[in-house]
Amino acid sequence: MNGRTRPALLGLLTFLLPMLLWAEPQTLVFSHVVSPNTPKGKMAEMFKSMIERRLGDRYEIVIHANADLMDDDEAVTAIAEGRIHFAAPSLSKFEGYTQQLKVFDLPFLFPDMDAVNRFQQSPTGQALLTSMESRGILGLGYLHNGLKQLTASRPFTRPNDLAGLRFRTMNSDVLIKQFELLNAEAVPMAFSEVYGALAEQRIQGQENTWSNIYSQAFYEHQPYMMISNHGVLDYMLITNSAFWNGLSEADRHEFRFALEMSLKYGNAVATAKSTNDKVELERMKNISVYEPSADELATWQTAMQPLWTDYEDLIGEHIIQAARQAGRP
Repeated sequence: MNGRTRPALLGLLTFLLPMLLWAEPQTLVFSHVVSPNTPKGKMAEMFKSMIERRLGDRYEIVIHANADLMDDDEAVTAIAEGRIHFAAPSLSKFEGYTQQLKVFDLPFLFPDMDAVNRFQQSPTGQALLTSMESRGILGLGYLHNGLKQLTASRPFTRPNDLAGLRFRTMNSDVLIKQFELLNAEAVPMAFSEVYGALAEQRIQGQENTWSNIYSQAFYEHQPYMMISNHGVLDYMLITNSAFWNGLSEADRHEFRFALEMSLKYGNAVATAKSTNDKVELERMKNISVYEPSADELATWQTAMQPLWTDYEDLIGEHIIQAARQAGRP
């Protein structure tokens, strides 16, 4: 290398180095609290695969599953503050940012998952996705888990049978008051702690979906179950609003497409898993699954439905009415 070549080469490297550094893909963090083989976990993996296949020169997605980075409550705050990029918390986790999503916690509001889906895809349901945007949280879509069932350590068929039992619930004032109406004690607790609390008899009951009850083996310590279908447990896929709005229009288009495909896949997996896990639980000999008659179920509805009126002003009458309408297609 002669004296003239060296300065020219150094100048070229000086020019190219920032470009090479700039070309490094941006790392995006996706945090969730379940295992990779769940519907949510599979949805996240598909989203990662699609983005890295289509935009891999600019983005890589790192998934933290099983709450190994943070739990859902922490993830909501981290999204709002822009410390992570994607999460999919339960719809009960947003109390600190909006009251409107409490509509999903109201008992017996949705008769089936078709009604849930109709409401979520309605103009009112879609508007809820942007209800926290000014607080830094933007909803990108809904992911299903399913309708909740009740389990307990002793037999029950009527609302007053649960009196005095300690029931785990998510940290939602609607869900806490739901159990108080049944004269049970509500115990807010992280999902990851439920199995241990049941095993140690610190709680005597819980509410959850077929897939959660089966996959977490809650049936090992809950010999009694009722097909109540009294509430919905779904998730919202969220991102930081400033991050999202900072994407180029072309990149947002790619992200939207990947999200649409991933959520459609995740919801299909969730539906199939819920159906399969229901069959598996009903086959088990160590858990008694009770299906109430229409008249029996009506007594549970009568006991819990006062919450609709109690939360009408806080949630918004128009939101509750839209949800009720979705149940009457």
